[in-house]
Amino acid sequence: MSSSALARRVPALAFAALSGLTLLVPMQPAVAQAAQATRTLPDFTDLVDQVGPSVVNIRTVERVTRRGSGEMDEEMQEFFRRFFGQPLPNAPRQNRPQQQPQEEERPRGVGSGFILTSDGYVMTNAHVVEDASEVIVTLTDKREFKARIVGADKRTDVAVVKIDAAGLPAVKVGDISRLRVGEWVMAIGSPFGLENTVTAGIVSAKQRDTGEYLPFIQTDVAINPGNSGGPLINMRGEVVGINSQIYSRSGGFMGISFSIPIDEAIRVSDQLRATGRVSRGRIGVQIDQVSKDVAESIGLPKAQGALVRGVESGSPGDKAGIEPGDVILKYDGRDIERPSDLPRMVGNTKPGTKTTVTVFRRGGTRDLSITVAELEADQPTRRPAAGKEEPKPSVSAAAKSLGLALAELTDAQRRELKLRGGVRVESATDAAARAGLREGDIILSVGNVEVASLKEFDAALAKMDKSKAVSVLFRRGDWAQYALIRPAR
Repeated sequence: MSSSALARRVPALAFAALSGLTLLVPMQPAVAQAAQATRTLPDFTDLVDQVGPSVVNIRTVERVTRRGSGEMDEEMQEFFRRFFGQPLPNAPRQNRPQQQPQEEERPRGVGSGFILTSDGYVMTNAHVVEDASEVIVTLTDKREFKARIVGADKRTDVAVVKIDAAGLPAVKVGDISRLRVGEWVMAIGSPFGLENTVTAGIVSAKQRDTGEYLPFIQTDVAINPGNSGGPLINMRGEVVGINSQIYSRSGGFMGISFSIPIDEAIRVSDQLRATGRVSRGRIGVQIDQVSKDVAESIGLPKAQGALVRGVESGSPGDKAGIEPGDVILKYDGRDIERPSDLPRMVGNTKPGTKTTVTVFRRGGTRDLSITVAELEADQPTRRPAAGKEEPKPSVSAAAKSLGLALAELTDAQRRELKLRGGVRVESATDAAARAGLREGDIILSVGNVEVASLKEFDAALAKMDKSKAVSVLFRRGDWAQYALIRPAR
């Protein structure tokens, strides 16, 4: 029987060549169905027509001061007098009137943006308009407008500018929760000043932690300098992100780009439009990742949440009773899966709001009520006063095994620091130094056991498993902090 006849009689058979022989292999129903399905690449032409008019080019200008020629002559004369012992050759000896410094405008950069509202609000990146003395917005119909910077937020890299126009084609804002890894997305912008350039790709990942307050969208869409501030668009014609960053070793596109999720950007833009600034919450804690070793050392069933490394004295966290060594598992009833979740949740909380945090401490959980404060500039920490008395450091074998030399606190030091107990670190080497301890730190507890003297420190350490990491609570300046000292193996 010929091959063609066999194929007509058995349509579910496929031919495969192997070692020069022709084999007949039954095709699975699902594979056959997939083979019959026609798959084509998406067509972006309708999306470009729909969203393209909403994308703008942003050109910025910076004013710089140009010194007059008289001032330059004087500087050159001084240079020749200092290094050659004589005035500038062929220079006129009479004093000429010094020209006043003059301001001139120079192009600063080119970026992208998109029309947020029909009455002229435009969204872009904060770094696009940073230090700009003038912002010029160009629409796709070639109309140009001088824009006013409404506000810019460096933490999220979001900015809003306003142009005097009406009836503009505003973008549609998408639902970021519907965005899926693997779906097609498109970008429109001005890479290298090439206006209205369209590129496309797929969503590579979500929730990328490359920023303090932002879970970025990662794509393989070609993004280059000048694309910053432009929209990332899904196949429904909705904006789902603002193109902001690229991963590159050359300065150009290398297959990885990052976009600000549109829901985070809208939250920021609403505040910028209302007040010109962004107000964020803070609770005054330093956090870190909960590693497997830390989870085992404190009895946490699994590595999750945000480990509290330090608590600022007098902060909302301090007043609420949060302690270094606590693991924050929930904030306002929402689970903390990764440490980066906490600052985002707190930052998005209105200052003055009362909420609840759930912490894991000494084998159990407890809920603490906390009033969120407003984020402000970091305050410098004060080093504790040493006092007049200089107690001799301890060189006990227990402390030495961790790389510590310790000393008792004097009564004056306790009063100065407002502490009831603790021992002072005179030097930290080896394991203690690797854990971050240093001279001047005050150790308050070891393995969740408070210590008020060197004797109590040695006793607490003696009860611990020498092969496991030692959890230490210590104070540095106004901050109480948590460290894990891992002994050498």
